[in-house]
Amino acid sequence: MQNKENWHPADIIASLRKKGTTLAALSRQSGLQSSTLANTLTRPWPKGEYIIAQAIGVHPAEIWPE
Repeated sequence: MQNKENWHPADIIASLRKKGTTLAALSRQSGLQSSTLANTLTRPWPKGEYIIAQAIGVHPAEIWPE
């Protein structure tokens, strides 16, 4: 079985930009402080991972398989 790596943070940010949003905008839309979802790029946070994955249109396990 091939070990899949988590997406690089820049790839996550780029995917959100392609969908017309940013981490800060997504945070605010979710009722969070604008910098809150950025924490998901550096440490596990299932709720944040779900919000980001939903905005990109994939399952969280596709972005964070580890």
